[in-house]
Amino acid sequence: MTAEALPAELRRTIVQLARTPRLLVACDYDGTLAPIVGDPSQAKPLPESVHAMRSLAALPTTTAAVISGRALRDLATLSRLPAEVHLVGSHGSEFDVGFVHELDPDTTHLRTQLQRSLQEITAGQPGVTLEAKPASVAVHVRRADPEVSESVLDAVRSGPATWEGVQVTAGKSVMELAVVETDKGNAFEALRHQTGCTGAIFLGDDVTDEKVFSKLHGPDLGIKVGEGDTLGHYRVPDTPGVATVLALLMEERRTWLYGEQAPAIERLSMLANERTVALLTPDARVTWMCHPGPDSAAVFADLLGGQGAGHFSVLPAQPQPENSNGAPRSTLPLGQRYIPGTMTVETRWSRLLVTDYLEHGGDSHRTDLIRVISGSTKAEVEFAPRPEFGQVPVRMTAESEGIRVHGTSEPMVLYSPSVKWWITSDGMHESAHAELDLSEDSPVVLELRCGTETLAGSDLAEPERRSIANRYWSEWVKQLRLPNLETDLVVRSALTLRGLCNTDTGGIMAAATTSLPEEIGGVRNWDYRYCWLRDGAMSARALVSLGSTAEAEAFLDWLHRVMDTLPGPERLHPLYSLTGGTLGPEAVIDSLPGYAGSRPVRVGNLADQQVQLDVFGPVVELATDLALAHGKLRDADWELVRGMAEAVTRRWFEPDHGIWEERDVPRHHVYSKVMCWVTIDRAIKLAAHYDRTAEPGWVQLREQIAEDVLKNGWHPDVQAFTTAYEGSDLDAASLYVGLSGLIDPSDERFRSTVTAIESELRSGSTVYRYRRDDGLPGHEGGFHLCATWLIESYLLIGRRTEAEELFQQIVDNAGPTGLLSEEYDPIAERSLGNHPQAYSHLGLIRCAQLLDE
Repeated sequence: MTAEALPAELRRTIVQLARTPRLLVACDYDGTLAPIVGDPSQAKPLPESVHAMRSLAALPTTTAAVISGRALRDLATLSRLPAEVHLVGSHGSEFDVGFVHELDPDTTHLRTQLQRSLQEITAGQPGVTLEAKPASVAVHVRRADPEVSESVLDAVRSGPATWEGVQVTAGKSVMELAVVETDKGNAFEALRHQTGCTGAIFLGDDVTDEKVFSKLHGPDLGIKVGEGDTLGHYRVPDTPGVATVLALLMEERRTWLYGEQAPAIERLSMLANERTVALLTPDARVTWMCHPGPDSAAVFADLLGGQGAGHFSVLPAQPQPENSNGAPRSTLPLGQRYIPGTMTVETRWSRLLVTDYLEHGGDSHRTDLIRVISGSTKAEVEFAPRPEFGQVPVRMTAESEGIRVHGTSEPMVLYSPSVKWWITSDGMHESAHAELDLSEDSPVVLELRCGTETLAGSDLAEPERRSIANRYWSEWVKQLRLPNLETDLVVRSALTLRGLCNTDTGGIMAAATTSLPEEIGGVRNWDYRYCWLRDGAMSARALVSLGSTAEAEAFLDWLHRVMDTLPGPERLHPLYSLTGGTLGPEAVIDSLPGYAGSRPVRVGNLADQQVQLDVFGPVVELATDLALAHGKLRDADWELVRGMAEAVTRRWFEPDHGIWEERDVPRHHVYSKVMCWVTIDRAIKLAAHYDRTAEPGWVQLREQIAEDVLKNGWHPDVQAFTTAYEGSDLDAASLYVGLSGLIDPSDERFRSTVTAIESELRSGSTVYRYRRDDGLPGHEGGFHLCATWLIESYLLIGRRTEAEELFQQIVDNAGPTGLLSEEYDPIAERSLGNHPQAYSHLGLIRCAQLLDE
């Protein structure tokens, strides 16, 4: 029996249940895992069912159990299931083999009397057998003639079954008398409580299994095996049907947990319009988009939960003509690219082109995603929005002008007047499907409009709106001062940084995504959709270096508004929302399995509550670069500089959590102390250059911090500046002792630090932040930003050849459309971490400029 033979509604229910955060899979044994046979001692389970149960039990957040009327010892011997599968015997009265020793003397005596009485009743009755269990005795009449069977059961019912303290359970051709309470339903509930499951499935064939079916609720699924009245939700005919259900559940669960179809992170492309972002897979599936802002809940979370978490797909229609060896032709596109100098993405197949962009210039509360589908073939479209990370049931209605989405807090429509849609449901959500018959001169335009209910046509034709969007980006690029080295990649990095900026607030995101893992299958999955003071200042500074200052001005204005809400600058948090507000508590979205099974999926970031004393330095460096670009220092920017210096004065001597936001005990991080020195050093120089008044104690404080770093940060045994004063471990961020100018790059201590970090932290084309135990399980990739720091350090100490080689390796690690994630795994040769990452792109820009000088 194949999965296709199961009823469609049952298949959909199984798929839905497979996506529950914590799953309990339980079933009966005889008649379910194993066929009913004349000799109960020969009831062997189907190998396919054993394999499925074994595989389910091996999956994370998944519990498998067998609840049987058999004695636990017999069940274990017959089933041969691994220890990972929980076995519950005697209709739920045996949860472990040593149960018999837990009976008190009176109960043990009653059990002995019960067996003696039943032996007398069944003596000499052909076909009748007794099965002795630790707390019960079962009378089997399956092989007896009907007259004998009825006579024996009547004697049992009128005799021992009436004794005080005896529990009676009647099944198919069996009656069990127990001296303790036996109830499969109660056993099931005990397992549910023990595992904390969020959804469960139970399969059974016997009348005793109805007690379990009666306990099912919510997303639970009950499947009756065979004929007869039942409280189960669905029915399969026999034990092969059970094997089919278990196999389908196992495959769907494994796919959901491990994301077997997860696209390579570096191959994702970002759309942007200065207010929000969206990510596309290489085959033009919208895999990530949030609304109303990029740090809001996701409308499409396919990236972190598979297509059931929301996607918007366009593909050449199937089936296609087969190739010469009889296999279906691939639907992989020929390629994907950005239209040069824009944030518009084209994905091309042989006779199909999909063009995607986010509309510019609309209302701030709206997100309009435009998809233009052109070509000379048939194309299939699936529109499956799943607001609030898929936690809100979606309903749709197809109207003449498009699709209207119901049940969302924000209005949402898909404007598509030329398209005929049909709606399907998986039981919780609805999806819209269409098949397009394309011709070269009649492209189909799909407009997803979030934040409005209107299905009216736009005042401007689509080509004009696309031109406005493209012209905005290309005109911005024209003003940039670009290096001659890797110019196209620098342009893409600049556009990426600009796309992470929010034009309404001035905030700058660290990355476009949350929870893309630093290790596949690991727990180092963080939400980077916020504005870090450090990251934002560094991103804006990179754009200033290219000749664009508007982003820096807007960011410093954003920061000024944040500071107006604080009692003092030393109380700045490391990060804020794009609007400048503090973050809510960090939370986990249990319903999403994570990218390639990397859980948990987090929203919010606990780093919001940390102490990070390095954040003041990048802000002052940005103000310095902006003043140099303008030839003057804005009064508001000088006030910010004074605030940063004041914060350093009050707190520089404290331990902190550092640039890498370790969720561990604060330390005296060398990088944090260096950036405190940078804050005061740049403030002094700004005051001198722009005729501002420096505080009297700044010069002495600058010297004091430098002396402190040189005394406590240098470790003579390691011959390097280390991570922190308290240890001998190395950190790539300590390169800033020389990169910042605190010591001269020609100083032998800096050269020695570069060599030590290269030796311990560089691996091929990447550089790790550190290799110490940071209190979190698992590992991570190397950081592109750390590699760019090493490139800059190589240049400062005259090792240009090594700098050029490492830079070329970073360039080679960029995705096909030029984007870089946070990290790179040199062993698996794949990108890791949130994507695209501002750090990586600003580092690439910096290195291209330095190598071009």
